[in-house]
This record gives sequence, C-alpha cells and structure tokens, in this order.
Amino acid sequence: MNALMPDFEMHNLSKRAPNEWEGFAEIDRAIAENRLTEYRIKKAWADPINRAVTIFVALLLSAFVAYVVINDFIL
Repeated sequence: MNALMPDFEMHNLSKRAPNEWEGFAEIDRAIAENRLTEYRIKKAWADPINRAVTIFVALLLSAFVAYVVINDFIL
C-alpha cells in the first residue's frame, strides 16, 4: 500500500454494482471520480425544460448586465 494512493481506492473503482442498483452505478462512479457536477449539468441539459430555463436565465442575466453597463458607463 502506498501512502499517496491507498490500495482500497483502486479496488472500489473497479467494482461493478449489482443489477438492482444499476441505475445508481453512474452516480456512484461520478462521486468516486469527483465529477458529480459534470454529471448534474449533463443530465440537466438533456432535459428540454431545464435547457429552456437555463437559456432563459442566461439571457436574463446577460440583459441585466448589458443594462447596467449601458446605464452606468455609457449614459
């Protein structure tokens, strides 16, 4: 066993989940690999309603920033 990389971490990544927990296998691997945020973003972007809300909020924030810049710095 190495002090920098314990042996148990390598064994946990190679185990497969049982069939009844197959739906949680991807989430479990995401947590183990510390990529849960990427998983959530991909799942949210795959949903059409979440995609529309994300685009709407981004446009709303962009419009607010543009308004502040125009109102404070240009006018």
